[in-house]
Amino acid sequence: MTKKLVKPTTLSGFMELLPSDQILFNNIMDTIRENYEKYGFLPIDTPVIEREEILLAKGGGETEKQIYKFKKGDTDLALRFDLTVPLARYVSQHFSELTFPFRRYQIGKVYRGERSQKGRFREFYQCDIDIVGNQKLDIINDAEIPSIIYSTFKDLGFDEFIIKINNRKLLNGFFQWLGVEDTGQVLRIVDKLEKIGSEKVKKELREIGLQDEVVEKILEFMMINGSNSEILGKLKAMEVENESFNIGLEELSIVNKYVKTFGVPESNYSIDLTIARGLDYYTGTVYETFLDNYPDLGSVCSGGRYDDLAQNYTKQKLPGVGISIGLTRLFYQFREANIISSDCNTLTKALIIPMIDYLEESIEIANYLRIKGIMTQVYLEKGKMGKKFSYADKLKIPYVLIIGPDEVAENKVSFRDMKTGEQSLLSLEEVSDKLR
Repeated sequence: MTKKLVKPTTLSGFMELLPSDQILFNNIMDTIRENYEKYGFLPIDTPVIEREEILLAKGGGETEKQIYKFKKGDTDLALRFDLTVPLARYVSQHFSELTFPFRRYQIGKVYRGERSQKGRFREFYQCDIDIVGNQKLDIINDAEIPSIIYSTFKDLGFDEFIIKINNRKLLNGFFQWLGVEDTGQVLRIVDKLEKIGSEKVKKELREIGLQDEVVEKILEFMMINGSNSEILGKLKAMEVENESFNIGLEELSIVNKYVKTFGVPESNYSIDLTIARGLDYYTGTVYETFLDNYPDLGSVCSGGRYDDLAQNYTKQKLPGVGISIGLTRLFYQFREANIISSDCNTLTKALIIPMIDYLEESIEIANYLRIKGIMTQVYLEKGKMGKKFSYADKLKIPYVLIIGPDEVAENKVSFRDMKTGEQSLLSLEEVSDKLR
């Protein structure tokens, strides 16, 4: 009986890369990690699987529809859908063992069972940083976050990008001052301003019962523009009599002042009153980052301040501020827009080709080079020399070392530059210096 072959396919919404793209992906991830660590953030790695009750402690709704759930024995389990809820559980569980403010970063896969479509994934990497305080957290922390975004995207090779900053207290306070009762609903609508435009936002605001006069005032407020200092001046001149508004305005002024102190040029950050962040848990500063030359990509990094991270798991008040880079989606967008590309098929710096009966010497040389920190591979398969050089050429391995009787006799190696074709007889020390 002929064995039936199973067609090899990946599930829809799951990204799988060939080595050249995976190397590029890993390089981007390493750049993000290095920047997070440069600012003093500590790594954690929470489990991919959590108890269902942990992930749904805040309530079901849209989250419950999206999480992957399953049962093992008597335990209801689920795959994490973000890195923030596991952080809340982690900080609550290890509260007495942590030092506050607790600065953590985590880079890991999360899972959402939403409808798969181009550029959106069911399994994807998120790169998060958060600063969590015990009872309180100084507003200056909110000003440091843009400097981390700035450093990260500069190291990724971008110069022209803008970090847009706003404050939810300011927005909520203004809406309250206008007599709006459900400010959360209004925030979720105005957060779509960039995507659907002002006319559709006006229509949705009217549909929830707001009068035309209020709708016009909201849109007029959102469109306040100018330099950062000019926007702050216009907001102060409004003399809004609302405590939340004035606290938000003060926080926004402080953040604006210290972002520059942290080293972010004014050309790379701006106050933008249209930035609202639709998620309910943001309570103060909010951020969105956009690449100037690629507006169609939308926000490539976002985050903000929240008053109480772990209210569902502990009585301790744990305010925090953080950002998240959706690495998988970002990588996909970069690749689709031809912003990044890679022809690097290997990490190997040198391929050693042993001639017949010189395998042991070749392995010893490989061991020596690896101790020196040089990524080295020995070609172990039998075959013609042309096939071996073709292997190096296809993988774009930059250098080949040939080991045979003449090389061993002189205690040297034949060193070939695969790009130029030049070949020379060098000592191991000379080879090591060249490769490093």
